[in-house]
Amino acid sequence: MYIATIIFLVILVVIFTEWIPRTIAAIAGAAIMVGVGIYAGFYSEELAIEAIDFHTVGLLLGMMTLVALLQPTGFFEYLAILVGRWSKGNPILLLIMLGTVTTVLSMLLDNVTTVVIIAPVAILIGEILGMSVVPLLISLALLSNTGGTGTLIGDPPNVLIGSAASLSFNDFLANALPVVIVAWLVVLGLLLFLFRKELRKKPANADAVQALDPARALDDPSTARKVIIVLAGTIVLFFLQELLGLSSSFIALAAAGVAFLWVRPNTQEVFERIEWNVLIFFIALFVMVGGLEASGALDQVAEVMAEAASLNPVLLGVIFIWVVAILSAIVDNIPITIALIPVILQLDASGINTAPLWWALAFGAGFGGNGTIIGSSANIVVASLSERTRTPITSAMWSRRGLPAMIAACIVATILYIALFPYYSR
Repeated sequence: MYIATIIFLVILVVIFTEWIPRTIAAIAGAAIMVGVGIYAGFYSEELAIEAIDFHTVGLLLGMMTLVALLQPTGFFEYLAILVGRWSKGNPILLLIMLGTVTTVLSMLLDNVTTVVIIAPVAILIGEILGMSVVPLLISLALLSNTGGTGTLIGDPPNVLIGSAASLSFNDFLANALPVVIVAWLVVLGLLLFLFRKELRKKPANADAVQALDPARALDDPSTARKVIIVLAGTIVLFFLQELLGLSSSFIALAAAGVAFLWVRPNTQEVFERIEWNVLIFFIALFVMVGGLEASGALDQVAEVMAEAASLNPVLLGVIFIWVVAILSAIVDNIPITIALIPVILQLDASGINTAPLWWALAFGAGFGGNGTIIGSSANIVVASLSERTRTPITSAMWSRRGLPAMIAACIVATILYIALFPYYSR
């Protein structure tokens, strides 16, 4: 038990400090976990394969494929430039509108992919206007993380939770989205306050954004139209999945197949745009947590939580929100989520009603990722892109805005979680 725990904690430290790329760290950790498990007799290659959640991997792969097909068409850039023109160079309106577009896209697509596409356009618009892009970039990531928590496919932790707890797209809309909408509005208002000095400055070239032509950004309207139709059909099927008896992973992979047949793209180019490193990172983490579970380490955590649950289930959920949020800010919300899912499943097996805990985990992981620059993958991407600008985003700059945003969202989640606890307990 102890050696499995040590391996997992060491890999988390490596991921946190970024001594080596996190995917490589996860692969090495998975290999070590399996090797040590075989030697110590608590793990095997067969158990490692069983530990991988292929529903999560399939859902991510399907949605990534659709994004990879849509990305080169210029559709996302078209949306961002259109929003930039609508703002008429007003920094406050620009932040609100770009943040809203990014959030909506993040609810339907992976938030990492969304910020990868939207952030460069935000940088372009900011530079044309002659304004600091720091408020735009940080806000895009924070609002994307917050809003993405509201849907099954909006944030990687939600994909993991949905698969483990058999929660559908509609379950997230009914249980998570109302809380997320309130939290998102609070975070948006807070960001407007925290960036008030930067946003008050009138851009030097306020009229220049009007010269941008959104139509010129749309390189392949025909392909964009086809993929958007498929994506819309995918969302409809997510709504109907319980009625049809289909899994989320099947819907996503089937949609990717339909899009391939309709668009007939260059397969090699599409595959190059899929984030295979993210998928491999997930698989490696599943293998590591599988070893942690097989060693019995998670049983100890479950026992402690079971004692707390017998005292006050509402308090346990609130503690869960804040502990997960803090851990997600320190490390990354993906490994924390993967590590805690087996604990909740063990509590469920012991007869405890764990339905509320799944939502506590979703809120903690989704909102906690805002706290630090390494709290979520979207944060890291935005910080990396900011290095192209005159004002690269540092950890201190991020924490001054991200930490208050995390605390505010978690306070909202706590209040609404307590109020809705009877509803979540059904």
